[in-house]
Amino acid sequence: MEALRASSFPSFHPPPISTKLPRTISEKPNFHIPSIQQITTPLSKIRSKKANFKVFTAISPTAAPSSTEEESSSPDQEIDSENNEEKFDWYANWYPVVPMCDLDKRRPHGKKVMGMDIVIWWDRNEDAWKVFDDSCPHRLAPLSEGRIDQWGRLQCVYHGWCFGGAGDCKLIPQAPRDGPPIHTSKKACVAVYPTCVQNGILWFWPNSDPQYKDILSKKKPHYIPELDDPTYTNSMIARDIPYGYEILIENLMDPAHVPYAHYGIMSAGKTPESLKADREGGRPLEINIQKVDINGFTAKQVFGDNYFIPPCLYYGFFSPGGAQTVKKTSSSGTKDEVVSPIPPQKRALLIFYCVPVSPGNSRLIFVSPRNFAVWIERIFPRWIFHIGQNLILDSDLYLLHVEERKLMEVGSINWQKSCFVPTKADALVVAFRKWLNKYGGTKVDWGTKFTGLLPPTPHREQLFDRYWSHTVNCSSCSVAHKRLNVLEIALQVFSVFAIGIVAAAKQGVISVAARYALFSAAVLCFVASKWLSHFIYKTFRYHDYDHAFR
Repeated sequence: MEALRASSFPSFHPPPISTKLPRTISEKPNFHIPSIQQITTPLSKIRSKKANFKVFTAISPTAAPSSTEEESSSPDQEIDSENNEEKFDWYANWYPVVPMCDLDKRRPHGKKVMGMDIVIWWDRNEDAWKVFDDSCPHRLAPLSEGRIDQWGRLQCVYHGWCFGGAGDCKLIPQAPRDGPPIHTSKKACVAVYPTCVQNGILWFWPNSDPQYKDILSKKKPHYIPELDDPTYTNSMIARDIPYGYEILIENLMDPAHVPYAHYGIMSAGKTPESLKADREGGRPLEINIQKVDINGFTAKQVFGDNYFIPPCLYYGFFSPGGAQTVKKTSSSGTKDEVVSPIPPQKRALLIFYCVPVSPGNSRLIFVSPRNFAVWIERIFPRWIFHIGQNLILDSDLYLLHVEERKLMEVGSINWQKSCFVPTKADALVVAFRKWLNKYGGTKVDWGTKFTGLLPPTPHREQLFDRYWSHTVNCSSCSVAHKRLNVLEIALQVFSVFAIGIVAAAKQGVISVAARYALFSAAVLCFVASKWLSHFIYKTFRYHDYDHAFR
């Protein structure tokens, strides 16, 4: 997944950003969500006793672990040590919901995050985005299917109930005007979640309890200044993924899969030495993990660091041109040295926001800001870049969907027993699993909303669907899809019209040259419309991927 922007796995440079988040909320949140059963969070109690837990016996900086070392750091022992460790509270953190560029102020938007159905809408009376529970208190109809009325209220289109920005009911049309003000009842209110806008993304806090109303003043989402820097690009893509949060983050942390799973889409940065091993050019990777704690971890790579900041953020700086290996001779002999062809003043980042949606489903928000070649994204629309990015997401989608189901069969607690990860190339993945087992309870805390079972595997066209997972939710792709469909129809109409003129025109009314010109134009327009139809379908709706012929 690192392939989304880099031509090879990036080299990272240390950022001038703090990587640790303060832990300010320690008490168990009290949810008020009318449409679902009350959420319980067994992981919310935080304890701080010191544990005898050895974090990284599986990724020694000098050699692969022996079988004895692996046994000493088994998943069972990791879970046993959890009783002595503070726990990560999945419901006491900010979650990214959607890029601001994909929100339309004229209508409500429905999303699911952490298994919670929410509705996002623009309250013009308060000049702010609001996030509500996506359930009308009347008969539980989804408010995301409603509208914003002429007074700027969120209206449920089932029976017309209207709500203000504080979640209070403003109107019950069926209530007598001269009767009791039943719309003021607390039962007529909608749960409201704290929200904020940061780095071009709308965030929400998954707890509607009034004590968290001002949570933004105590705890903020992790801030990345380059996303607000006008000298950097900031084009984003968001897509719903048919596999879970854990698998999504693992894949993004895995640089070794890039030249294989994404072969043919992007250059793997192969060298003559690496080509001796295989066609794709895989090679050993030097990745060392720093201290893991409840706030995540840092990975040291060739040129710097990249960061996992739970629950959603994985990012780092990279060298856009990739790294090159050169041989240098000294008194101690000849050795390989990795250098970057890009000057240090040219900076770029890979930023991934991984959002847990429900078991077997997640959402990726990706952006790769850079401070060079900025003009490219100012000339071309976003959907042009989304073509390649969606293709990369599709190229390993089926692999990960199946992998998740196999892992479910053995249990996430047995991940380290089931998967053989002997090289440093897997260090980030191993570190994430250790963090998840030690602090996160082995998986996302879904409360009581789900049984833990994964949804059944759909047919391939639905699994690789782009239309509902991305196109309809992307402001750029949805507009391009509509306009290209209009162009396709226009080409077909012109083709039929030109053929009709040629057929209907009497001899001598138009010259022979004009006849041939019209006929040729009709054929070309018809062929162009067919090609465009195929392009629209593969770009915005469905694109299968077959690794055997890459």
